[in-house]
Amino acid sequence: MNNYHIKDIELAEDGLKRVIWADKEMPVLENIRQKFANEKPLKDLKISCCLHVTTETANLMRTLKEGGADVLLCASNPLSTQDDVAASLVKDFDIAVHAIKGEDNDTYYKHILKAIEHRPNIVMDDGADLISTLMKKGGDAIKDIFGSTEETTTGVIRLKSLEKNNILKFPVIAVNDAHTKYLFDNRYGTGQSTIDGIIRATNTLIAGKNFVVAGYGWCGKGLANKARGLGAKVIVTEIDPIKALEATMDGFYVMPMKEAVKLADIIVTVTGDIDVLVKEHFISMKNGCIICNSGHFNVEINIEELKNLSKKINKNVRELVDEYILENDKKIYLIADGRLVNLASAEGHPAMVMDMSFSTQALSVEYLKHNKNNLGCKVLNVPIEIENHIADTKLKTLNIKIDRLTEKQKNYLESWEYGT
Repeated sequence: MNNYHIKDIELAEDGLKRVIWADKEMPVLENIRQKFANEKPLKDLKISCCLHVTTETANLMRTLKEGGADVLLCASNPLSTQDDVAASLVKDFDIAVHAIKGEDNDTYYKHILKAIEHRPNIVMDDGADLISTLMKKGGDAIKDIFGSTEETTTGVIRLKSLEKNNILKFPVIAVNDAHTKYLFDNRYGTGQSTIDGIIRATNTLIAGKNFVVAGYGWCGKGLANKARGLGAKVIVTEIDPIKALEATMDGFYVMPMKEAVKLADIIVTVTGDIDVLVKEHFISMKNGCIICNSGHFNVEINIEELKNLSKKINKNVRELVDEYILENDKKIYLIADGRLVNLASAEGHPAMVMDMSFSTQALSVEYLKHNKNNLGCKVLNVPIEIENHIADTKLKTLNIKIDRLTEKQKNYLESWEYGT
């Protein structure tokens, strides 16, 4: 394997141990990998993947390769790569990887161009950087592609914009919108891994803190509940009246950000939008406030405005924690330069929830191959058959049984004749 650009191939031994450890928590994906190994449904396919390079992603890459695919992986975020995992994928599984933790922006996009040069038939994206680059710079590589998948909320938003503007050139399955993704991965995965990233980065006690969650989507719901579970006093900020009402009914304080920042000890943005924290907020923050982001891109915290307000910046006062000292000597602590705190400062979501998300990815790729040229250039939902199969399989691996409808019950639910 000569087609790779990683930090250090000698890190592979540690990476392999971690990949195997994660695999034991991913029985649904293992089941699919065994099926793929026997049937080779992805034979002769080239797949380029732009994903977070983690232990869970490594097991998805193994599954695609077992299905017969020629796979290349690059990072979907400059700080989310686990370098030992990248090394193991290259050395132990002969999979091309172009990803280094902490890579600069130029290197990040050079790696994405490598994924395009792979001339894929299917692309797998997380945040839509690969697909948007394809639309801008892909040239004739686009004609080889008959489908894609997208892993995250931010990416789906971007792809729907491409579709709306008639720029999208192939179908994309919105894996993020699968129930087995947003109900579990977004909620339980983001909730736990974000708290994990904050604690690893700062070693701060969560209990008793005023903990602000910006955004009450599925990720925000999970984070708010986990923070409350650790004893924090949780404040939610929202722009959606229905979500704000839901957060209120769930027992959280709800207020505008300009009020929340005055109380906050910790603030986490998880909205997917730009300029959630800006100059007016930094000025009003308490001394020692910790701020971070768990949305996909580092645009939610306006770091440039924070820099302009600061008379001094102390880099890495702890690993990946920067201290910004304002003109009035107030200190604000930014984790991971505003990038995904759960992946930059921790290991991302637990393998148990990624088992469902990545099983959905694998079966969606198989679906794209079987239905190529029949899906149109649009963003599609995951077929319900795939959703139900993954949920059923997950329940079996947990030794959980559920009831099934009788024929009489089915007929009742499908009929209009029955009444009072």
